[in-house]
Amino acid sequence: MKGKLEPAERQKLIEEGKNLKEALTTLEEDLVKLRDELQIEAQCIPNLTHPDVPIGWEDSSKLRNMVGSPRKFDFPVKDHLQLGKELDLFDFDAAAEVSGSKFYYLKNEAVMLEMALVNWTLTEVMKRGFTPLTTPEIVRSSVVEKCGFQPRGENTQVYSIEDSDQCLIGTAEIPVGGIHMDSIVAESALPLKYVAFSHCFRTEAGAAGTATRGLYRVHQFSKVEMFILCRQEESDMYHEELIKIEEDLFSSLGLHFKILDMATGDLGAPAYRKFDVEAWMPGLERYGEISSASNCTDYQSRRLGIRYRPSESPSTTSKKGKTNVAATKIVHTLNATACAVPRMLVCLLENFQQEDGSVSIPHPLRPFTGGVEAIYPKSR
Repeated sequence: MKGKLEPAERQKLIEEGKNLKEALTTLEEDLVKLRDELQIEAQCIPNLTHPDVPIGWEDSSKLRNMVGSPRKFDFPVKDHLQLGKELDLFDFDAAAEVSGSKFYYLKNEAVMLEMALVNWTLTEVMKRGFTPLTTPEIVRSSVVEKCGFQPRGENTQVYSIEDSDQCLIGTAEIPVGGIHMDSIVAESALPLKYVAFSHCFRTEAGAAGTATRGLYRVHQFSKVEMFILCRQEESDMYHEELIKIEEDLFSSLGLHFKILDMATGDLGAPAYRKFDVEAWMPGLERYGEISSASNCTDYQSRRLGIRYRPSESPSTTSKKGKTNVAATKIVHTLNATACAVPRMLVCLLENFQQEDGSVSIPHPLRPFTGGVEAIYPKSR
């Protein structure tokens, strides 16, 4: 086109250029569509599983440990809904009018108990070398996807914000995972241990029935979450550390609970292995999940682009005399719930109820409740 051309030849080349540009535009549109389709298909592929994980659905999970024993009551046991009503601790009816079903107001000592649980949990976990965080509670959909959650679809547990690429978080695991997104961490900085407080929001699509009544399954709740980024060969060790912290926390509150090694069908896409903690809830007359601890290996970090560079001295030198820098490696990520407030309230109210209608507050929490030792029925 830059040379001397006959007008007819130049016009022919101009038309050919236009056709190439239009074809390229079509190909680029097709490529975007194919990438989106590939991403959707790839998200259906879960993490690998630990060789010791039991195969099957939830009922195939193995008992790992049983701590304590159920309290024996010599009076009729009340569930947390009845206790909450008699002690004036929460209001579901008003919240349903204001926000919809599965929302609630906490009142009086229940508010103090929430604050006590959060502050006590943060204090205890920080003693173990964790850095405290509060997190954003709105994140980009892409970060949700990279952490292994589905922000779209009929059965999604994620609240999406209309006309934006943002979502409300269902767990602090998501924004904490995003802190080091697309970065290289120094090996000397590992492990990175965080304990994060946040509010969490879940649609609870498909969740209904008496087993999920009251505070057991709600759309909004406070939670303290532990998160670790570590070397690949150390993630199994830190998984054991996380479940030990959970066991220590719940034992010190005097709860009876069991720890399960969850079967493959209950792992979810990111988890390589997951331990669940189920506490006895006498008012509900069953065990209920209050916590879990998951080793996600490199499933999340590979998608989030979190790497570390080994610090050992490189052993190779290039022909030009320059030392080759050690290749980066993908970190492993782990997460564990230190305290999911509503279910902890269920456990505390139901397990520590007294015959006179009061509820005793466990000793570790009393310094965080201003010295309040028990919750008594309000005088009419």
